Amino acid sequence: MLGLTMRSLAVFAALLIAGCGLLPEQVDETAGWSAQRIYSEARGAMTEGSYERAINLYERLEARYPYGRFAQQAQIEVAYAHYKKNEPALAIAAADRFIRLYPDHPNVDYAYYLKGLVTFNEDLGLMGFISNQDLSERDPKGAQESFDAFNELVTRFPDSRYTPDALQRMRYLVNSLAAHEVHVARYYHRRGAYVAAINRAKTALSNYPDTPAIEEALFLLVSSYDALGMEELRDDAERVMRMNFPDSVWFAGGPDARKPWWQLW
Repeated sequence: MLGLTMRSLAVFAALLIAGCGLLPEQVDETAGWSAQRIYSEARGAMTEGSYERAINLYERLEARYPYGRFAQQAQIEVAYAHYKKNEPALAIAAADRFIRLYPDHPNVDYAYYLKGLVTFNEDLGLMGFISNQDLSERDPKGAQESFDAFNELVTRFPDSRYTPDALQRMRYLVNSLAAHEVHVARYYHRRGAYVAAINRAKTALSNYPDTPAIEEALFLLVSSYDALGMEELRDDAERVMRMNFPDSVWFAGGPDARKPWWQLW
């Protein structure tokens, strides 16, 4: 019985090996292609929206011709292809690799711009940017990373063709980050956590002093200090608010209101 079992296993193994020989071999379509042809095919795939094929071709180009100009350009193209495939982590990793390997490349400014764009659109989306979608209630991590990447671009390459757009996005991101701080301060204020509200309002005032959100940040300071019975600090904050926003909507209560304006919210 044991001998029969061993013979059966041997026959099965032989059939398995023979079967493997019947499987079609994977053909490398790029065999014999020049670096320029592989690059051209990859670019064509990008144009057609075949990003997976483009990535495969770019990676094959880099592996086969690692020292040519096409291989360098292929690396940044891979980053863009991952971005278009909605693979932000891979896109950023590819852009970082390009920056690390070719810090003096003529297109390295684009790598910084792409990093900012990836996290900007990951958190916001193009339509949100066009419509000024509010990001204040979202996790600000992506906005901060996007701002940092754009900031590095405009600092290192002030004359880059991508700098004007980066600056515009940075202004939006700063407003968003400030609004987020005020949103959190408002959340704490409504729940009676006045010390926490004060700290977040102060963060907005300190880090984003020229944004629209600081008007409400000052109001939250005034109201929170009043709730804590800290009259001197309340009066100081109110003085600053009236100086900077004399027509603020938060003053709606007026001097004849039954309650101070900061208690009418």
